[in-house]
Amino acid sequence: MPKLGMEPVRRRALIEAAIETIGAQGSLDVTMGRIAEAAGVSPALAHHYFGGKDRLLIATMRHLLSEFGRLVAAELRRQETPRARISAVVAKSFAPEQFAPGNVAAWLAFYVRAQSDPEAQRLLRVYKRRVHSNLVEPLARLAPRADAERIADGTAAMIDGLYIRRALRDGGPDAEATVRLVERHVDDALAALARREG
Repeated sequence: MPKLGMEPVRRRALIEAAIETIGAQGSLDVTMGRIAEAAGVSPALAHHYFGGKDRLLIATMRHLLSEFGRLVAAELRRQETPRARISAVVAKSFAPEQFAPGNVAAWLAFYVRAQSDPEAQRLLRVYKRRVHSNLVEPLARLAPRADAERIADGTAAMIDGLYIRRALRDGGPDAEATVRLVERHVDDALAALARREG
C-alpha cells in the first residue's frame, strides 16, 4: 500500500522519469515499467498513481507546460519595456530547463502524439496560445495589431522550428546562438516595419 503523503513526491518522480526515458529513447515508445524503474518505484505503483502510460504522458505534458508558463511569467514580471518582454519570452523558450535534451525530445514526441490524441492536441493549443499572447501583447505596443500578430506568428514558428532541429540532433545551434537567431528575426521585422512607416 502506498505511504500516506508520498503521492505528490512519487508522481513528480514518475513525471521526471518519463521525461528522462522519453529523452533517452527519443520517442514515446517507452514502457510504464521502464519509467517506473527510472523513478525507483514498482510498475504497480506507477499504475496506481496514473492508471496507465497514456495518463502519465498527459500528466508529463501538463508538467512541461506548467514549468514553461511559470518560468516565462516570472521573467515577464521583471521586465518593464515591451522589447524586454519579447526578449524574456524568447530567452525562456530556450532556458536550460527547456532546452535540455530530455525536454526537447519530450516536446517533439508530444507534437507527434497530438496528431492522434485529442487531449495532447488541446494541451499544445494551450501552449501555442500562451506563447502567441505573450508575444503579441508587447509587440502590439510597438507595432499595429496586424503586424504584431504577424511578427508573433513568425517568432513562434522560429521557436518551434529550432526546437525540432535540436530534437533531431542535426547539429542545430546551442541555446545562446538560438536566442540570437530569434532576436535577430524580431529586430529585422521591427526595423522593416519602421522603414515602411517612415
